[in-house]
Amino acid sequence: MTADAWPGAEQRGARRSSITYTVRAPLVRWLQQEAARAAADMGTYRVLDVGCGIKPYYPFFATHASEYVGVDVVPGPQVDLIGGVEHLPVGDASFDLVICTQVLEHVDDPGLAVRELRRVTAPGGRVLASTHGVQVYHPSPNDLWRWTHAGLGRLFADNGDWGSVSVQPSSGTTSCLTMLLGIYIDLILRKARLPLASRGAVWALNGLGAAVDARSATLRGVGPGTLHANYHVVAEAPSAEAPSAEAAR
Repeated sequence: MTADAWPGAEQRGARRSSITYTVRAPLVRWLQQEAARAAADMGTYRVLDVGCGIKPYYPFFATHASEYVGVDVVPGPQVDLIGGVEHLPVGDASFDLVICTQVLEHVDDPGLAVRELRRVTAPGGRVLASTHGVQVYHPSPNDLWRWTHAGLGRLFADNGDWGSVSVQPSSGTTSCLTMLLGIYIDLILRKARLPLASRGAVWALNGLGAAVDARSATLRGVGPGTLHANYHVVAEAPSAEAPSAEAAR
């Protein structure tokens, strides 16, 4: 199956007229960059996709993945193993790259989930995780958590012997605000049976948010008063010959 024919094309090609654009478009760019970086650093690598669903991001990693395993709590045609992030059905240090996108907000115990992500990551491997800073309530089946960059950093630091942890916002404060406004404008206009007007309004708001944020490092950053829709976490496991950050202290 070609990359274009692989399921999840709408997730890989987030449209600016979509209410999920502020989360999806940066997520796609980030995963593409991380796939290329992993290839440069590791050559071929083993991938575990946690909460994989239909594995929409598989095409980004397929060229260099010697193994790509999807695990989810819900069975499906692209799901290889059944299990949740808090109890992953794979062995210790089994994968070089562990992907966990938009899952942590739904789990009962985020600390246990992060410890499991660390357990299955091989020495020198890394975890790529994304989750919400600000978002409307969306149970699937639960929706339990939101974070700041500092809270996510602490969550990972307190739950694993990571070599390094980086937390970055996916977009800026204005984009977050226009995303929220777009969600409710979309709801109103669709109830009024005006879907074309909804798409146009959301398209304009998403463009406005991105344009304003592009002009301000403060709005893109994580200082006091900022607000972010989503965060991207890169957590590196220490290599076999290198001490962890915890051991070095």
